[in-house]
Amino acid sequence: MSWEEIVNVVQILVKYVVPSLKVFGFTLLFSVPLGMIVAMLKMCRFKPISWITNIYILIMRGTPLMLQIIAVCYALPKLRQMDGLPEFMQGFLNIFDVRSENYLFNTIIVAFTLNYAAYFAEIFRGGIESIPKGQYEAAASLSMTKGQTFFHVILPQVVKRVVPASSNEIITLVKDTSLAGVISYIEITAKARQMMNTYSSLTPMFIAGGFYLIFSMVITLAASYVEKRLNYYK
Repeated sequence: MSWEEIVNVVQILVKYVVPSLKVFGFTLLFSVPLGMIVAMLKMCRFKPISWITNIYILIMRGTPLMLQIIAVCYALPKLRQMDGLPEFMQGFLNIFDVRSENYLFNTIIVAFTLNYAAYFAEIFRGGIESIPKGQYEAAASLSMTKGQTFFHVILPQVVKRVVPASSNEIITLVKDTSLAGVISYIEITAKARQMMNTYSSLTPMFIAGGFYLIFSMVITLAASYVEKRLNYYK
């Protein structure tokens, strides 16, 4: 490829950074709090809830994300057509109307969120369970409630401990956004694949890889900054 063609490819791919970042941002926004909820449910003393949560985590972590995206893409519109669904569920499923222009994006976000919430749940659970029992006992001796103990004593320490593992998962999420193209959602990788066929060259794919590398470097630097800011918990 000539330099003019390479510059043209870069300019076009820059326009598709936004769709990729939207998948990344919304997935992170929804999966982190959902992961914390799932972590708490897994640690629930009521065994049926814990068992159901374990099955959910097993399925999400044990099957390919690509398969989950395809399943959500085709299963939820079918489920939407069923009669007798509760009103709140019907309202939620309406976002999966195949005639909607946001149908593909909604599908991607739901699939990604369910998948990454399972991974974040295990990270958060490990962080919570790593806190010594003495921390809870000390808080109880100060007449702190369970809520105060969790938010003021346990959670700050958990955040410090889960930052490295969470940053690795977030970097993986950046790269996994390329899977959105499996259902024709056009993001950087999907567009680069199209341009690779247009120019009969691998260069567009290498350029797309460069974008992902830059994103990963930014996240790595941000995670390092957060870790340094949390050093006072040592």
